[in-house]
Amino acid sequence: MYKRILVPTDGSDISAKAVGVAAQLAKLHGAELNTLSVKEPFPYSMVTEMQPVPPQEFYDAQERLASARVKAAQAAAEAQGVACKGFTVEALHAWEAIIDHAKTEGCDLIVMASHGRRGVAALLLGSETQKVLTHTDLQVLVVK
Repeated sequence: MYKRILVPTDGSDISAKAVGVAAQLAKLHGAELNTLSVKEPFPYSMVTEMQPVPPQEFYDAQERLASARVKAAQAAAEAQGVACKGFTVEALHAWEAIIDHAKTEGCDLIVMASHGRRGVAALLLGSETQKVLTHTDLQVLVVK
């Protein structure tokens, strides 16, 4: 039924659970599994040219974090006998990067974690999962 599944990861425990579910689905359907970690762009300041962290150091740290998240997801999938392609991408909005990547790679399912924030926390922090659900026409499986 599914040919290509995308599972974004932010390194959290709930994302790891989503990776496990995505790997099970990929194995069941003989689908290709992709994982994606979104890196934050450098926070340029309009007020001053002085930055607490040099841009290259920031980029390197973001790449190390994103790559570690992807490698952990790949290892978890491979432990279930499923090969997993890993990707990192820089984006201002993670939800846009997830949708764009899914379309570019021809994914027909996105498996995402939901952190279950409610009330003010949900309002202030937003929900990348909710934004993906709102803005994509692809199927999305939400793991809680």
